[in-house]
Amino acid sequence: MARKDFLDIASLSREEVELLLEQAVPFKELFTRSVKKVPALKGKSVLMLFYEPSTRTLSSFEVAAKRLSADVTVFDVPHSSVVKGESVKDTIDTLQSMRTDYIVVRHQRAGLPLAIARQTGASVINAGDGAHAHPTQGLLDAFTFKEVFPETDGKKVLIVGDILHSRVARSTCTVLQKLGVEVAFLGPGSLVPKKGPEGVKRFTDYEEAMKWGPDVVYLLRVQMERQDAPFFPSLREYHKVYGITEERFKRISGEGTYIMHPGPVNRGVELCHAVMDYERTLINQQVENGIAARMAVLYSLKPGI
Repeated sequence: MARKDFLDIASLSREEVELLLEQAVPFKELFTRSVKKVPALKGKSVLMLFYEPSTRTLSSFEVAAKRLSADVTVFDVPHSSVVKGESVKDTIDTLQSMRTDYIVVRHQRAGLPLAIARQTGASVINAGDGAHAHPTQGLLDAFTFKEVFPETDGKKVLIVGDILHSRVARSTCTVLQKLGVEVAFLGPGSLVPKKGPEGVKRFTDYEEAMKWGPDVVYLLRVQMERQDAPFFPSLREYHKVYGITEERFKRISGEGTYIMHPGPVNRGVELCHAVMDYERTLINQQVENGIAARMAVLYSLKPGI
């Protein structure tokens, strides 16, 4: 895959997606066994440029880069000249003087990683831009899905929650569709966009959605920080209508349905406590696979082309 940047899932072909997933397999085997590092990116530098808070994505990229033997710098935005009004362009110009090979960027403004990619020779990786895209999350979700279902065509995934504000929903839906998976959305009418990806079913009733027969229920975090208006009466009401309650969990576990969630989990909102101990909950597996998937992305890119 001869690409300089990794900005979205939509621009990838199915073949490119499958190649990245294949590359992630040996990387996972390496770090889950005795070998913790490989010299694939020895002498290369990776810059973490996060304008939004992150624990999982930032630490996952940092671990992935270090396991490829790259030098990693985490740009401390809250203590940088950004707080004095420095523009993103000026920040990038300054950082480019350090001859960075890869820039992993997260920003609240959709499209900013693309703008950065156009002004730098470094490989730019989108770690989340507004409500637009989170491509490496989509890739790790697909990797996790394929570990459970090697043959993806015709499988069904129900994505539940705040679709409107979710970059995860967009990227994960896109990558799963490229792999032949049927996708449906479930959530309050105010949080499920009327327009969106073609071929995606839309449900507002949990019972109706479960009758559709999903193989995986993918729960989204309720993103209160991205909502500038109340989209449902309360978190308790959301859990009652759209969360995996104790009653719904009995049905899901009885049918052997798998559960995924990008994290962090809001217990008592998206799911009840018992879900975290369910043997078919793949949340911890997603975290582990995030390292392998991001190693595959870093390894595949070609700075300067």
